Amino acid sequence: MVDGSLISLLNGGSNIKLSACNLLKGKVKSIVIGMGSSEITTELPEATEITSIITKTLAENLNLKIGNEIYAAFKALSVMIATD
Repeated sequence: MVDGSLISLLNGGSNIKLSACNLLKGKVKSIVIGMGSSEITTELPEATEITSIITKTLAENLNLKIGNEIYAAFKALSVMIATD
């Protein structure tokens, strides 16, 4: 599990270089624009989803649309483990 506020979204090609080792390619599935933040759900392969929380301004600047290819990035330190 990764806290949605710790996931960064990137709208670019495969030549992206950044310090986060976990870079997942997917397609924008849903966009919920709030007063100051936006919730972006990215559909990954095998029907897996990851949801990120970004600022409303960043969501507008990325010009996100349903179906756009996008990358979700996060650092390993952001990952939480759960058991039941």
